[in-house]
Amino acid sequence: MVFKTPGEIELMDEANRIVHGVLELVADKVEPGVTTRELDQEAEAYIRSSGGVPAFLNYRGFPATLCTSVNDVIVHGIPDDTPLEGGSIIGVDCGVVFKGYYGDAARTFEVGQVGDEATTLLAATRESLARAIAAIGPGAHLSDIGHAVETHVKEKGYSVVREFVGHGIGSALHEEPQVPNFGRPGHGPRLKPGLVLAIEPMVNVGGPEVKVGADGWTARTRDGSLSAHFEYSVAVTSSGARVLGAPRQAA
Repeated sequence: MVFKTPGEIELMDEANRIVHGVLELVADKVEPGVTTRELDQEAEAYIRSSGGVPAFLNYRGFPATLCTSVNDVIVHGIPDDTPLEGGSIIGVDCGVVFKGYYGDAARTFEVGQVGDEATTLLAATRESLARAIAAIGPGAHLSDIGHAVETHVKEKGYSVVREFVGHGIGSALHEEPQVPNFGRPGHGPRLKPGLVLAIEPMVNVGGPEVKVGADGWTARTRDGSLSAHFEYSVAVTSSGARVLGAPRQAA
């Protein structure tokens, strides 16, 4: 695990501020008829005009700035020219590099009017992220984060994806430790100030199983059920957690 100095955390806060600016831009633009490629182009322009660099573009060959994951796509959807349809949901994951440090966050948006199933799924996933952040504090263990997610998700009748997990983040997009969204409490290393984690519940209406498409990226629910994804980059502090790049009330 890599622990960050206060100065490094401030740079990561700025990187994440750009990320959250992108997600607010997307929130304003998502509507039936817009294409994910259009969202991707606007996101790249915003990032570069803000002094950042898209972190995902060309990362391990990924061809876009955003991951855009519609309906049963869990993560890593590739933007294209297909218009979004009303009643859909779309998970948007964004990463930014700013002065050598990374920001990473995701939100799932409603496209027009959606059904009750989608509404309750998004609410449960968003709340599971809040509970994960609330579990961070002096003396807490790494596994307490995933336990908080899984407990809430199961109470709602959903499943957590096990094949993809959160991660440490800093001067690299992916650092140790991995942060699963499941597990027993009280296990793994204790959380200490200076650790920064990308915490990202991925929650399915149906089963947790995943299938990856022929493009090598697009990960879908195996049973075709809806999936939602929310993510914050979070710094561990002496008193709890700090959501980077977002208003403090975001936690």
